[in-house]
Amino acid sequence: MNIVHIKELIAILEGSKLNKLTLKDENGCEIHLEKALAHTASMTVPHSHPAQEMAHFHSSPGFVNKAPLQEVSGEYVTSPMVGTFYSAQAPNAPALIKLGDVISENTVVCIIEAMKVMNEIKSGVKGKVVEICYSNGESVEFGTKLFRVES
Repeated sequence: MNIVHIKELIAILEGSKLNKLTLKDENGCEIHLEKALAHTASMTVPHSHPAQEMAHFHSSPGFVNKAPLQEVSGEYVTSPMVGTFYSAQAPNAPALIKLGDVISENTVVCIIEAMKVMNEIKSGVKGKVVEICYSNGESVEFGTKLFRVES
């Protein structure tokens, strides 16, 4: 299975009445998708290292943000896939970018692990990094806002 097939499965699950879907391919890779209360999907893939296991997405439907909506400037770098967010290329390596860094469209800003493959994610935008939205090891979905960049 590749990321395109996984995205298709997520779309199918979201558009169906099913709540869970589990598939296992001929190589033993297992994909488990489950609707959360907020209609998000989750994916778990077994890993050889427990610290790198992908976590299920869980929403908090009872949580209400009482802060007034604020206009946020800048552009967001978003996740092109479902996977695990890593801020560095190796566990002991420094973060690829930090708050205040000036980046170009081709700057590698993070790594997203999907199906045991480490994918370098380029920003696609240029400017100054003003917000980092995720921490090392957190699960992300397709379209998740990872960084906010101001021109």
